[in-house]
Amino acid sequence: MSVDLVVVGLGYVGLPLASAACTAELRTVGLDVSDEVVAGLNAGRSHVGDVPHEAVAEMVAAGFTATTDPAVLGTADTIVLCVPTGLSPAGEPDLSAVRRAAETVAARLRTGTLVVLESTSHPGTTEEVVRPILERASGLRVGEDFHLVYSPERIDPGNERFSMHNTPKIISGCTPLCAKYGVAFYGRFVESLVVSRGTREAEMAKLLENSYRYVNIALVNEVALFCDRMGIDVWDVLHCAGTKPFGFAPFQPGPGVGGHCIPVDPRYLESKARSAGFTFDTLSAARAVNERMPSHVVLRAAELLAARARTLAGSKILLLGVAYKRDVADTRESPAYPVAEELLTRGADVSFHDPEVAEFEVDGHRVRKEQRLPEALSDADLVVLLQAHSCYDLVEISNSGCTLLDTRGKSAGGAVTLL
Repeated sequence: MSVDLVVVGLGYVGLPLASAACTAELRTVGLDVSDEVVAGLNAGRSHVGDVPHEAVAEMVAAGFTATTDPAVLGTADTIVLCVPTGLSPAGEPDLSAVRRAAETVAARLRTGTLVVLESTSHPGTTEEVVRPILERASGLRVGEDFHLVYSPERIDPGNERFSMHNTPKIISGCTPLCAKYGVAFYGRFVESLVVSRGTREAEMAKLLENSYRYVNIALVNEVALFCDRMGIDVWDVLHCAGTKPFGFAPFQPGPGVGGHCIPVDPRYLESKARSAGFTFDTLSAARAVNERMPSHVVLRAAELLAARARTLAGSKILLLGVAYKRDVADTRESPAYPVAEELLTRGADVSFHDPEVAEFEVDGHRVRKEQRLPEALSDADLVVLLQAHSCYDLVEISNSGCTLLDTRGKSAGGAVTLL
């Protein structure tokens, strides 16, 4: 029996897509390499914060199943690749998951199938990486025998205002007919569709979106450092500038940048630019600023301890909020990692508290999780607020008597700010 959709990769992009498709009454199957993920989903359990257990249970009740068997690909009318695109240990783009997924699809590709890539990558990935794999292994031709589309994901974990349904979706195809098939598919559960001129333009648009945030975060981080040097209140500066109703988008400084997209996507753009003999000086400068922020946090921590005749070595440091973003459990690329690593290297006794994160491991060292926050606050020599989850009572924390280094701004009167 054929199915409307097979989603390849059931992570923070693929599972919301599968959920939206099920809501639109598409017969949907999820394919993943993890036995644990597949078993959990089939039992009605979610591993993605934006998709609650109840939503997964409703998906299963509507006929959704998850599997590790790629044979299901041969039954699909549409296949969407939502596999991760991270960085290699050397910091270079890693497309191995995309290549493996394309090879798996190619071995089972049927005539008439729509294949969509949602994974973020550099311009040319759809045409130069995915298309040749699909055509070579299947013997089918794009635009004639099957259709190939690139539609970049725009998932924002923890965003309660914008979901897949009401976030405009960019659609691009290897041919105009491919794009039409993409519009027909996504139009079943997305309100607004934006058709790009081609796949490279859509790929570049995704990288521009996240590079824009990356550069502007770096700008306010460096402005904050300068304001500290000059004795200027950066938070008042940001408040005043943010009142302008045009020509200015507010960003806030912090301990660095985190998440799967913001620290990673500019690397894809820089790598592609280098291969074309072009240098993105702006991105290089932004990376230098953002990557030195964790060390600045440690420096400020050392200064606060020195004012009390203490050193980092032997001091009890409590990290509050190690997730990369407020009110999510995701620690990918979180600046908490380099902060904790440097603190541990300098001999500090590091522990953490995060209501969303169960475990936090740095270079093989499992950082101790504090279960009772009031006692942990009173016991610590220094508390570093890295992520202000909404469940934290920041006034209470600041007034608890601890020395609080606030890396996210002036949360309460008792805090010592980072910048």
